[in-house]
Amino acid sequence: MGLSELQDEADERAPTHVQGAASFSKFIVVLQIIADAPGTLDIAQLTKRAPFPRGTVYRLVSALVAEGLVTHSGEGGTFRLGPRLLQLAAKTWEDSDLRTIARDFLESLRDATDEAVHLAVPSNNRMVYIDKLVGSSRVQMKTSIGGQVELHSTSVGKAWLSGLPDQRLLEVIKSLDLRRHTANTFTTPEALFDELKRTREQGFAFDDEENEPDIRCLGSPIFNRSGEPVGAVSISMPVYRHDARRHELCARLVRQTAQKISTELSRMV
Repeated sequence: MGLSELQDEADERAPTHVQGAASFSKFIVVLQIIADAPGTLDIAQLTKRAPFPRGTVYRLVSALVAEGLVTHSGEGGTFRLGPRLLQLAAKTWEDSDLRTIARDFLESLRDATDEAVHLAVPSNNRMVYIDKLVGSSRVQMKTSIGGQVELHSTSVGKAWLSGLPDQRLLEVIKSLDLRRHTANTFTTPEALFDELKRTREQGFAFDDEENEPDIRCLGSPIFNRSGEPVGAVSISMPVYRHDARRHELCARLVRQTAQKISTELSRMV
């Protein structure tokens, strides 16, 4: 069912808008269901999981889509958290413990490499950038604080995935849309899983022009005190500045930076 048809059915079922504090709680329930799903949800799955009548779910999700808090896309009419919600979350992350703890380490990493560095956290099968610092030689990249990128084609995404236990990792991989961005993108679960095993063994992920042409990135996972991956840090550079010597240097520095941030984060109560 397309979004227009969904809206039409919602309008037919209820001529008045959803209002009041009780309705606000219902919006939260729908958002939480979408956020907790390992992948995207279609309207049938959403109505099955929501404890509300079908017409109420239609009205709620239509309003969320209209406000940009939920995105409706795909041939099957699937839903995921929208960019506006992630941008609002980024405002909170700007003052979060992770961003605060990581900032000095990110600055040191940027100064040591003179390249762009990023801090990202997982959200609804995406990575969301919560901090970014650039070097003196600015390179045009499709990244910004609050921006979201896919897990399978970025160093921050692959780094975070590599920190997951095998069973959880397999579940997440199965839920991903392994779309191709460049000729180097991993587009099968088997190839991606093998890549993540290598990433785990070496302690860093390498994005070899897998997300953007002419850009290479190295990322390493950040863990909390329970050993769970909660984010990733990365270094990004143009292909012409990447060679074997620089690869080795940046791999070592990004691993060390992620380890330092993880250590500091584990000290938080």
